[in-house]
Amino acid sequence: MVEDRLASEGDTESKSGKNDDPGWHNKGAEPTVTHDITEVSEIDLDWVINNEVGQFGRFQIIHVLLLMFPIMSTAFLSEYVFSASAVLHSRCRIPECGEIGGTGYELFPEWILNAVPSSNGQPDTCSRYASTSNGSLEYCPASAFDQAVTQECDEFVYERTNSVVYEFDLGCQEWMRALAGTLNSFGTLLVLPITGYISDKYGRRVALCISVFNLAFFGLIRAFSVNYPMYLVLQILQTTFGAGTYSTAFILGITIKLFLANEQLVGSKYRVLASSVNLVSFPVGHIIMAGIAWLVQSWRYFIMSLYIPCFLMMAYYWCISESVRWLLTKERFNEAKEVLEKVARVNKTKISEKSMQALMKPAPAKETQVIKKSCINNKTKNSGSKNFEKTINITNNSKGLIYTIFKSPILLCRVCTTPVWWIATTFVYYGLSINSTGLSGNMYVNYMLVAAVEIPALYTAMLLLDRVGRKAILATGFLLSAACNIAFAFIDNNELVTLGLILFLFGKFAISVVFTCLYIYTSELYPTQFRHTLLGFSSMVGRIGSITAPLTPALAVYWAGIPSVMFGAMGLLAGLLVLTQPETLGCQMPDTLAEAEVIGRQKKKIITTAL
Repeated sequence: MVEDRLASEGDTESKSGKNDDPGWHNKGAEPTVTHDITEVSEIDLDWVINNEVGQFGRFQIIHVLLLMFPIMSTAFLSEYVFSASAVLHSRCRIPECGEIGGTGYELFPEWILNAVPSSNGQPDTCSRYASTSNGSLEYCPASAFDQAVTQECDEFVYERTNSVVYEFDLGCQEWMRALAGTLNSFGTLLVLPITGYISDKYGRRVALCISVFNLAFFGLIRAFSVNYPMYLVLQILQTTFGAGTYSTAFILGITIKLFLANEQLVGSKYRVLASSVNLVSFPVGHIIMAGIAWLVQSWRYFIMSLYIPCFLMMAYYWCISESVRWLLTKERFNEAKEVLEKVARVNKTKISEKSMQALMKPAPAKETQVIKKSCINNKTKNSGSKNFEKTINITNNSKGLIYTIFKSPILLCRVCTTPVWWIATTFVYYGLSINSTGLSGNMYVNYMLVAAVEIPALYTAMLLLDRVGRKAILATGFLLSAACNIAFAFIDNNELVTLGLILFLFGKFAISVVFTCLYIYTSELYPTQFRHTLLGFSSMVGRIGSITAPLTPALAVYWAGIPSVMFGAMGLLAGLLVLTQPETLGCQMPDTLAEAEVIGRQKKKIITTAL
């Protein structure tokens, strides 16, 4: 679920389009840029929220808390980690030793090494010796087998008899088991245009309720799957039509904001707080899911326990107000007025008639916005070169995006670099979560710890983002995650359990910090006229990482360290690529290609709000 995790699409636009600074005024050899932009109306929705109805009153608090539950529920889409993909101990069934039918056989009886090959004292899970005679459950000697001839298992004995793997007999079919996670990630890609269309045409509240219903409905039906293909089909249907519940926490450049009442009616002073509450809800959802999986061992009852309560969120259609911004955009002024009056009433504030009238006017047709820029380089000026002036049409880029990318080496470099960051981030982030069930010890506790470490990572990123800088955080996060994963690959996880867990958790912590910062840094590198398209391109290409991450446990069959080495290699590559891009901390959001190309070169920076 990649998936941008901090700021809304609308927030980005408002910050880039409503900056009060008249331009960049750099001295010395740096270019001087001035902007001539038509002023917007003084009274808009943000002004009303900040000055009249209240930035974070009782109304907003109630809505933020209510919206925590849909976000938590989307974490339940990862339940396949326990029901289908978790590493379960199994071995060949040996009918010659009395294991003829039924269940309840001991996983590792005393005679097991007489019947199956072993490695480092551990019985092989997918092969056995050819038999020459019969034994019994109590006594099955080595003489009953030809240990020079091995063959694949026909049947299996499983450690647990209440999992998808046991019920659909998926022993030693690692790639088939991994397919559940891959289809889950692929469905989150398909949901984006569906949710965006519904959200834009019918409203955020309708889109939220439809997504929640689909999440619960397809999840509940999947609990009654009669075979594995049915389970997989329902898996992708559930994510394709239900994963939109979380599409606002991961705001992609091509999606529409779904959670109507969180940031859209929260004042600028409290938007970071509201965002952090929603973002923390996701790892909390994973912790709750692991706890339920621990308590409810049967995979069918486990899935039902997760999704049946989700039907209660259908009441949100009556409990939550529609997005005021969406209503104003659609010119549904009466409904917007009712919502604003409700906000003021609940917050015990008052909205003036003047403000209400200003908001209830249809938006004027957008005129072509022209920015005149006078870029002067003092060095060339002193040497007698001519100054140059450019006029750029923001709303009508006649040359097209593709032409502009190949015309600008700087932009081309970024377009080739940022998707790699997204692939690496999603690949490592989801890969570590999925592989955590294979760590030594209790897989439920391990999964809880790996999810919980995202919470301090989120606040660490928010604390350092405007102090250390985006580039430093991303580079450090990628490289630290790479170092931890590579080190983990070469230690004995069965012997050094504590050290292995610490390295694993630090690797997840580092990549979670990166994930928190990635949206902001990527969006700040691109100019306004291409920002959403290129940000959407980067994040969509990044889906390659989340789609392939569920396949990594299958590679551990060949060597347990392969997944960790792959995570380390991707983190190292991404970390080095970050070093090729400029720092954007304190730089104004670029409106045009010319501004984007000079990011990081100006000596005097203009401070902007990152979150």
